[in-house]
Amino acid sequence: MADFTKKKSMDFPRTVWIGHDAIDNVASVCRDLHFGKNGLIVTGSDTHKAAGKKVEDLTSEKYDIDTILTGNATVENLEKVKTAARENKASFLLAVGGGSKIDISKMAASDIGIPFVSIPTSVAHDGIASDRASIKSGGMSNSVNAVSPTGIIADTKVINDAPYRYLASGCADVIANLTALGDWEFANRILGEEISSSATILAKYAAEEIMSNCKIIRPGLEESVWLVLKPIVASGVSMCIAGSSRPTSGSEHMFSHALDFIKPDTALHGEQCGVGAIMMMELQGGNWVRIRDALRSIGAPTTAKELGFTKEEIIKALVMAKDMRKDRFTILGDRGLREEAAEKVARVTGVI
Repeated sequence: MADFTKKKSMDFPRTVWIGHDAIDNVASVCRDLHFGKNGLIVTGSDTHKAAGKKVEDLTSEKYDIDTILTGNATVENLEKVKTAARENKASFLLAVGGGSKIDISKMAASDIGIPFVSIPTSVAHDGIASDRASIKSGGMSNSVNAVSPTGIIADTKVINDAPYRYLASGCADVIANLTALGDWEFANRILGEEISSSATILAKYAAEEIMSNCKIIRPGLEESVWLVLKPIVASGVSMCIAGSSRPTSGSEHMFSHALDFIKPDTALHGEQCGVGAIMMMELQGGNWVRIRDALRSIGAPTTAKELGFTKEEIIKALVMAKDMRKDRFTILGDRGLREEAAEKVARVTGVI
C-alpha cells in the first residue's frame, strides 16, 4: 500500500530557451525571473570570447554585471567564485561555458543561496539542467548535491560553433543512461532500493531519443544541436526528479571515474561513459552492439585506442570501478570484476 505520509522536494528549471540566437533573451530571462540588480558572469577565457562578452553587452544596460574568468571545477576555483559573488553583492549568477563553469556556478549558487542561469557554450555531458555537480579534489572527481539552474539558455548557434567532439561526448553521456537504469533496476531487485518510475521514464526517453537520431547527428549541422539539446535537458531533469544522479549514473560512470584516477584529462567524461556503457551492457546481458553502433554513427569513441588509453589501463579501470562509489550498487556487485573477467568483457566488446 502506498505511503501517503512521504514528503519530497524537487527543484526544476523554471525557464528554458533553446534555439538559434536564444542568447539574445538573456536580459528578459533575468527580468522575468525577478533577479536583483547585481549579477556575476562565471566564464572562462575561451568561453568569454564565444558568448560571455555578448552576455555582458546584453545585460549591462539594465543590470550591474561583473565577470570572473575561472578554470576547472576545483575547490579552489569554487572558493574564488564565491568570494567574487559576495564582494560584488551578486544576487544571481550567469554561468557561461561548458560543464566546469556550470558546475562551479551550481555549487556557488547553492552555497550562497542565490539563483543561477545555465548558458552552455558546449554540451559535453548532461549537467546543463541537473542539480548535480562534479568537483575535483585530491585528483578525484566527486559528484555532489547542488542546485538546478533557475533558467537555461541554450543557443544552438553558439553550441554548434564549439568543437563537434563535445556534442558527441554529450550524446554518449546520455546514451549511457541505458546501463545506469539497468543498474538501478538491478539494485531494486536485489536490495529493494527505491526506484522512481517518472525519473526512469525521462532518462530512458533521453537515451532512446539520441539513439533513434544517431544517423542524423553530424558535425557542423545546427539541426543536430537542436536534436541533442532536448534529450540532454530531459536527462538532467530526471536527476532533479530522482533527487540523485541514479537514473543517469551507474557502473559506466564508475568506470569513467576510475579512468580519471588512472590518467586524468585524457578523454572527455561523456566519451568515457559511452565506452563504459558498451561493456556494462554486455555484463548486464543487454544489446551492447546497439550502443556501440550508435556511438560510432555519432562519432564518439568506442575503443580504448580512440579514448587514448592502453589495454592495461582499461582493464585496471574495470577492476577498480567498484571502489569509485561504494554507496552505489551496480552490476559490478560488491566484489567487482577480477582481471580475467575485465579483460574478457573488454575483448568481447572490441574495446581492446
